[in-house]
Amino acid sequence: MIKVADSAKERIAQIRQKEGYGEDYFVRVWVSSGGCSGLTYQLEFSNEAKDDDQIFEDNGERVVTDLRSFIYLCNTTLEFSGGLNGAGFSFNNPNASRTCACGESFAV
Repeated sequence: MIKVADSAKERIAQIRQKEGYGEDYFVRVWVSSGGCSGLTYQLEFSNEAKDDDQIFEDNGERVVTDLRSFIYLCNTTLEFSGGLNGAGFSFNNPNASRTCACGESFAV
């Protein structure tokens, strides 16, 4: 499961309204190679599901990821911080053995 914190839910709703995304849009998250720790998080809004997608609903939001990324994201919580230091979405990932200082990349 991929969870959605209240802070992320509020920000997703704001983006959905501002960008005109309908209820058929969901948050797609995935992991790609890169960053100083080896793996980076990616996030976008989408309304196109793929055959190998894993679909989760938490806190009223749908979060979708591909099967390969789910191995790294299992039990992760999507959060949002609006503060001056590090504003944006973040991933609270219990599978990460280390993260870089900026929180943009991780390793397992």
